[in-house]
Amino acid sequence: MTATAPPAVPVPVVFDMETRDPDDALTLCLLATHRRVRLSAVTVNPGTPAQLAVVRELLDRLGVEVPIGARYVESPADAISSFHHEWLGPLPPARPDGLAHEILATTLLADPATVLLTGAPLHNLRQLLVRHQDATVRRWVAQGGFAGNNLVPERNRLAKFAGRTTCESFNFGGNKQATLAALESDRVAHRDLVSKNVTHGIAWDADLHARLLSASDPAPGVVLAREAMAVFLARRPEGKLLHDPLAACAILDRDAFTWAPVEVTYSQGQWGAAPAPESTTSITLAVDWPRAADVLFDTELGLRAPIHLRE
Repeated sequence: MTATAPPAVPVPVVFDMETRDPDDALTLCLLATHRRVRLSAVTVNPGTPAQLAVVRELLDRLGVEVPIGARYVESPADAISSFHHEWLGPLPPARPDGLAHEILATTLLADPATVLLTGAPLHNLRQLLVRHQDATVRRWVAQGGFAGNNLVPERNRLAKFAGRTTCESFNFGGNKQATLAALESDRVAHRDLVSKNVTHGIAWDADLHARLLSASDPAPGVVLAREAMAVFLARRPEGKLLHDPLAACAILDRDAFTWAPVEVTYSQGQWGAAPAPESTTSITLAVDWPRAADVLFDTELGLRAPIHLRE
């Protein structure tokens, strides 16, 4: 039995990703065949041939064909984690279908309802805004940012962030100027930030894995993600924090999260947020993980909330 009925029309999504953290690949798997999503395009940062090989391999295995863009295909960066090699084995280098900013612009102009999901530093979004003055983003869902003690109720705070109101953020800090530009742009209508004060409390662990192995008729993307996590859990049984998958879930069920309208703050490498009732930028304070998981994996899993979130 599925957790919730699908919408009449699946949500169009373009996913801007990287491959240093395995959870981007998990997110791609889950989005690509989710019945409530229409994956429209994928853009990769920086977009090396090795990265593109991973993205193409996953989409090929799932039978999904969409445009794939790269920012800088000649980048010398070591942009792939060892996990991808262990899971997928050696892959031949691949090429993009075009520049990332051009594919973003084409996708958003073709269907303005397309949601932009970012799970990487915001180089590609910045180039979109600079190079394509006619392109707009109706809804941007970003994995990044931080909400601290000034916003998060005590019952929802993680011990690792005790007493903090600011914190570093990999995706936002990877290109500070791009982040600030995207947060300030009037061509981005609404911003939902799925922040680390929430994502650091949710993991794909042995319990979740066992429940997914027992799931009835999972989507092909769930099956492929399970395969990936079997490899990961064999090396790291404590599990994998689900940063980008939670951000993807916010596209599907925004009400599974508790949000606050905010103004994002930045100082000396630290990101925070201050209340701003009229803002079109919202940040996560908490998540109903059992509900979110059922939506993300499109099945009833019977999870309990993590211990730190139980009343």
